[in-house]
Amino acid sequence: MVWTWRFEKSDGSETPPALEPEEFTTQGDAESWIGENWKDLLEGGVDQVRLFEDDTEIYAAPMSLHAAAE
Repeated sequence: MVWTWRFEKSDGSETPPALEPEEFTTQGDAESWIGENWKDLLEGGVDQVRLFEDDTEIYAAPMSLHAAAE
């Protein structure tokens, strides 16, 4: 299993991240990475993210990085 993030603008279009993540071996590692780097991603133009396990989306909706900033 490989856990990866998809980085998006607020309209759902994919955008390149300011930081290039690795492929993670656990969901916890992927979530820890986003928790440590969300500010840099937001400042680099990413509005929301989606987590995938292989080709399966984990959350029902994208996770906004703006909500963390409030």
